[in-house]
Amino acid sequence: MTMDRYDLIVIGAGSAARDAANMAAKEHGAKVALIERERWGGSCPNVACTPTKAYLVAAGLAHDVNLLANDRGIEVGPARADLPRIKAWKDALLKPQREWLELLRAAGFDSYEGAAAFVDSHTLRVCDAELAADRILIATGSRTAVPPIEGLDQVDWLDHVTALELEELPERLLVCGAGAVGLEFGQAFSRFGSEVTIVDALDEIAPHTDHHAAMELREALVDEGIRVILGSYVTKLEARGGAHVAMIEPREVGMEQEVEFDRLLLASGRRPNVEELNLQAVGVETNKLGIVVDERMRTNVPGIWAAGDVNGQALFTPIAQYQARIAVEDMYHPGEGPTADYANLPTAIFTDPELASVGLTQTAAEESGFEAETAFRPLEHVRRASYLGAKHGLYKIVFDRESRRVLGLHVVSPGASDIVQGFGVAIALGVTIDDLASSHHVFPTFGEGVKAAAEQAHMGVPAYE
Repeated sequence: MTMDRYDLIVIGAGSAARDAANMAAKEHGAKVALIERERWGGSCPNVACTPTKAYLVAAGLAHDVNLLANDRGIEVGPARADLPRIKAWKDALLKPQREWLELLRAAGFDSYEGAAAFVDSHTLRVCDAELAADRILIATGSRTAVPPIEGLDQVDWLDHVTALELEELPERLLVCGAGAVGLEFGQAFSRFGSEVTIVDALDEIAPHTDHHAAMELREALVDEGIRVILGSYVTKLEARGGAHVAMIEPREVGMEQEVEFDRLLLASGRRPNVEELNLQAVGVETNKLGIVVDERMRTNVPGIWAAGDVNGQALFTPIAQYQARIAVEDMYHPGEGPTADYANLPTAIFTDPELASVGLTQTAAEESGFEAETAFRPLEHVRRASYLGAKHGLYKIVFDRESRRVLGLHVVSPGASDIVQGFGVAIALGVTIDDLASSHHVFPTFGEGVKAAAEQAHMGVPAYE
């Protein structure tokens, strides 16, 4: 067996892996090897961010034509989703695997296809090859967590990958999980024409977001005809009379109910891809979220770092890239580079309306010791919302009573992701509620809702609840 030696070996070929490889090669002249077992380019451009957002665009177009076109003087027939054509358009946006490999090799990286396993802390085995390096980055990502549902093994269930391959629209879609994946897919397929039911064990959708914002989004989805069942588990699946039936059991008190469905989408969490790595051979510490790392992405084993979904800290593509750059900086300048800071991390759920946040929620601010106050502005008080027939949405600013410093911004609105991205830097730099109130804004935009909420707080006007 041959032994190939590198300056850096990266396990994975997704967002974190590619950013790390590029930085190490360009800034430090590193000889880099990439190992990938399944999908060159990773999840985001192949089966997650890019194709999912394409489906949301198609679904939104169909919805707007049916809801708005006639009243706005646009003469069209009812929009009907042609799922095979939508899928074909989505597929045309994706880069073939061959092109991914050509790009990576053109960048000077050696590529190995197969599952990597540790031999020791500096050696990996991939098929018939052994690779060695002083620096190893684990960036293997995550996959759909499969919940313990009785009868699940008898159902051809879907996840965010296989749902994008459907060419026949399910008449009834049952979604397990009300996080970003479940909500985005649920709304998209509802707008395509499926009857959608979303079930989650928690008491509100969109965990980790502001409670008022999540509630506002839920009301918007329900108003569209999506059924949402909260505080409940899917406990059993069975075939009955040619249909699939799910037993839904409340988490605490209440009556069990049954939901008939044609297809089931699992979207209740993620599981780190660590099983094939043979981590026990080198003693890398893990927990239920993934590989344990410090603020510089170091594992407990010298010479091994982990970035992206596999460490379970924040499962977002930009964060995977951010962590990869921190890890590489630490590899070549130990202890001197930046440490991870997620205090002002913008996040978004790309439903319609979008739910986007940056900074602390009201609850988190209070738990952190701030005397938190809030400013509200309903979307209906923003002029542009009426043009789109938007009925649900809000702008919520969380700020510190004494210093007036803004601690968090939570928006449910079209374009909410762009709004919080724009204000994110201001919040990180210490903007106050009074600064926002005295700022200028473009009219009529959805961003004016933030200024309006700030003006109310500045003048002491009671918030709209």
